[in-house]
Amino acid sequence: MNKSELFSSISNDLKSRLHLLEDKPEETIESTLKTLWLTAAGIPVSAEGSIKLSIPDLTEKQIENLHQLIELRLNNTPLAHITNRQSFMGIELLSDRRALIPRKETELLGRKALELSNSIVKSKGRIKLIDVCCGSGNLGIAIAHLNPNCIVFSTDISQEAVELTQDNINFLNLNQRVQVKQGDLLSVFETDEYYEKTDLIICNPPYIQSSKVQKMDSEIASNEPALAFDGGMLGIKIIQKLISEAPKFLTSEGWLIFEVGAGQGNFITQLCERSQLYQLIESVSDDSGTARVILAQKIRPSNSQT
Repeated sequence: MNKSELFSSISNDLKSRLHLLEDKPEETIESTLKTLWLTAAGIPVSAEGSIKLSIPDLTEKQIENLHQLIELRLNNTPLAHITNRQSFMGIELLSDRRALIPRKETELLGRKALELSNSIVKSKGRIKLIDVCCGSGNLGIAIAHLNPNCIVFSTDISQEAVELTQDNINFLNLNQRVQVKQGDLLSVFETDEYYEKTDLIICNPPYIQSSKVQKMDSEIASNEPALAFDGGMLGIKIIQKLISEAPKFLTSEGWLIFEVGAGQGNFITQLCERSQLYQLIESVSDDSGTARVILAQKIRPSNSQT
């Protein structure tokens, strides 16, 4: 059987057996098999990254390896954990059980944050950015990779996530412009070095209600850290804290930008407004028209002096 026949045969088999998640639209029958095929051949790659590559011929040993990888996937091991790769904003990153697998939906936040960072660089020549709840480091690392005038300070409460972020910093040779520290939200930045000196704070916080975390699909609940999802009883505990604490670190007219869960947009926009800490509050919606990103600009000091 040649490689085309083998690929077609396995694809047909997977159609009735493979469970695909809605929040990973890049994973299809074809991209999953292609990704596992390339990984079996010694070319670890993400589902999105596999699109650009052709499948090679496999040795008997590699075909055996491919079938083992397929069994792992059919047993609900996430594709990104099998390949140790996930694409985010077109960048290949390391991925494993230590942190949330970066999702395609978070690229909406990443693109808006990158746009803001480029705008700030035009006026200031450089940008200082903090990535809170950094997980695998994907947001801060992607922005630093795509904006060479950006210095990033990443942080996460999970030491394992911090270690994965450091691995990704090393993987992309960004040690000169990205640092990571373990801490609860903004706690590690409580010094004069950071107060009112940060141009942009980005965050993909946990925003799932505690009661719903263990009810998530078993592929997620069994393989990704609950800490990365659990946003407290109402799903907004960490977001509330972020809204109140961020201005202390932001420059005059600096920005806070973060992801919210579907259906949370209006309420969280109101939280920002009621805080009276921000002068401009906007939301960015996904393709279905649902607000998924909130951005808020710190109020000018002069606004409080009338």
